Amino acid sequence: MPADERFAVRRDRARASVPRPLAAAPVPSGVPLPDGLALRGRLATGARRPETPRGSGRGGPGSRPPRTGRGGGPRRAYERARRAWDRPLTAYYVILGSSLLITVLGLVMVYSASMIKALDISKPSTYFFGKQFLAAVIGGALMLLAARMPVKLHRALAYPILMVTVFLMVLVQVPGIGMSVNGNQNWLYLGGPFQLQPSEFGKLALILWGADLLARKQDKRLLTQWKHMLVPLVPVAFMLLGLIMLGGDMGTAIILTAILFGLLWLAGAPTRLFAGVLGAAAAIAFLLIRTSPNRMSRLACMGVSEPDPEGGCWQAAHGIYALASGGWFGSGLGASVEKWGQLPEPHTDFIFAITGEELGLAGTLSVLALFAALGYAGIRVAGRTEDPFVRFAAGGVTTWITAQAVINIGAVLGLLPIAGVPLPLFSYGGSALLPTMFAVGLMIAFAREDPAAKAALAMRKPGVRWKTMRRRVKKRPSGER
Repeated sequence: MPADERFAVRRDRARASVPRPLAAAPVPSGVPLPDGLALRGRLATGARRPETPRGSGRGGPGSRPPRTGRGGGPRRAYERARRAWDRPLTAYYVILGSSLLITVLGLVMVYSASMIKALDISKPSTYFFGKQFLAAVIGGALMLLAARMPVKLHRALAYPILMVTVFLMVLVQVPGIGMSVNGNQNWLYLGGPFQLQPSEFGKLALILWGADLLARKQDKRLLTQWKHMLVPLVPVAFMLLGLIMLGGDMGTAIILTAILFGLLWLAGAPTRLFAGVLGAAAAIAFLLIRTSPNRMSRLACMGVSEPDPEGGCWQAAHGIYALASGGWFGSGLGASVEKWGQLPEPHTDFIFAITGEELGLAGTLSVLALFAALGYAGIRVAGRTEDPFVRFAAGGVTTWITAQAVINIGAVLGLLPIAGVPLPLFSYGGSALLPTMFAVGLMIAFAREDPAAKAALAMRKPGVRWKTMRRRVKKRPSGER
């Protein structure tokens, strides 16, 4: 046999002696394989590892630069803040945290601003603080109750709260039952040192009842007609305003008017209709101010820097003095000079001035930032909901708290007339604190009703998280590790 033929025969025998790879047997789904078997199966089926581009390894020209820290410049910080704000529970935590911080800081400032006033009327230095603390405890219980109540129950309580509030406001005008404080006939005596101002609850009653009314009309598509938008919302609001003005409380009437405008704006009132109602309210307000020497004197005190020789604008001027003497960080907690009889009502209407004197610009800006955060979170709740009642109620509460804070702080700064309204959640006054904390609980309940917030809260419950983790862990056959 020639040599080339013998070489070909040997080559064929050598190829035949090499074992061929067997086809990979199908592996049942759900059964994990050891690392060696998995690697052999991939090699047998011809699977290849993904190729990495050249230079993409460690230290190569295509690798990402290592992070130099948690920060990454202002743009990265802004993106992180924006993502944090877009989380489902952000509004819930902002409303809860800002309202509690305002209330706690208000308790501290009420004690500091009222101790001299309490000693002046032969009471203990903690007299006003004790009453405010008791109101804060009751208000906290109301806030927790409102936060846990479903939206349907809030709507069911709208009409009872309105009827009870109207009855109490009528009862205030009955001689022998109602009492006058600082010239305003709008208080009920409850016995002992406790009094009640029903007009403060009128704000909450108008919001709940108006939101329920507008939501039912929107469901029936009736808000496109101006008569359904105005009636009976505007007549009932004017009835409440009339009862308030019978007692002479112009400040509460202004807040109630702002709530009415907020509800009409949220309902989509056309510009001419909105302007008509606004013009009518402005004309009535001008008439009421023009016919009252006390209100005219308050209007004349805007922007003054020193009192008149006859003693006019005393409160407005000393409020500016308190703010000016505070400086950047204030004179110290409890070290105010204006509260020693110079500034009238230091623990109610002008507590913001005492805050500026004792805590300085830093303290006042902190209070403004907390109110801004609370208002913005309320706008977010009203803007992201699909429920019309939640949108109207959250918008009404946000309008109430924001407008009242602006009017109070604007009067202290001399930018607005002194309206005699307290700073929400901050000033002394249990009648103002109780409905405001219930309204904050209302917004917390609305923030919890968001579908994304519901899912996030459900995942944070210990039982739900444990069950979810148990579902994720797959059972392994016995004997495997």
